[in-house]
Amino acid sequence: MKKGIYILPNLLTICSLFLGFYAIVSAIKGNFEYSAWAILGATVFDALDGWVARLTHTNTKFGIEFDSLSDLIAFGMAPAILMYMWSLKAFGRIGWLGAFLFVVCGALRLARYNVQMGTSEAKYFTGLPIPGAAIVVSSLVVFYQELWGELADKNYFVLFLIYMLAFLMVSTVKYHGVKEIDLKRRKPFGILVTIVLALVIIVIHPPVMIFLFSVTYVVWGLIEGWVSYQKKIRAKKAIIEEKKV
Repeated sequence: MKKGIYILPNLLTICSLFLGFYAIVSAIKGNFEYSAWAILGATVFDALDGWVARLTHTNTKFGIEFDSLSDLIAFGMAPAILMYMWSLKAFGRIGWLGAFLFVVCGALRLARYNVQMGTSEAKYFTGLPIPGAAIVVSSLVVFYQELWGELADKNYFVLFLIYMLAFLMVSTVKYHGVKEIDLKRRKPFGILVTIVLALVIIVIHPPVMIFLFSVTYVVWGLIEGWVSYQKKIRAKKAIIEEKKV
């Protein structure tokens, strides 16, 4: 700290934190769509601060801790308050407990990430990343408001979703991340085309496509986890049969 801090990555983190705080204020005021878009905007700055820090070799322990605190507010507290004010409040105690569980599991997910950084987390995410959970929640609000334009009052799907996302964050299901793509190395031309195509699809109808992409990401991780689990079972059975022979 005596040597100072790096301005650019921490400034981007502050932008993410600001949007998270704005999302909370907007949700309390009943501006749910503004709140949801603010959370989605925060994910952009969250991705940028890590990318800039790695690109400029300005990763510091202070930056990592500051980023985690920012993430807890922007992707833990903000989505939880948004979902509570938007729909979960109608469920009473079970509703606010779901929102609280989302925050707690998000905090645990961030703590585990910081502890495992440099080991398994360097290759993939163990458990659903908290920004991923926040994107699902916020994009659901935008998606619902775009199609129906009414409050999702006592919607049991929303109740189920908040609990499921909370448990997925502290699970051992493996999820891929952008950090697996090394932008400094040459990649097949098809990857660039795929990225451009994905951006074009999102731009066509952002409220719908962002939600579909986020849900696909969550489901894809579950499918990969199930396939991996089945492979392990078959491998164990094969070893047992070999020993019998």
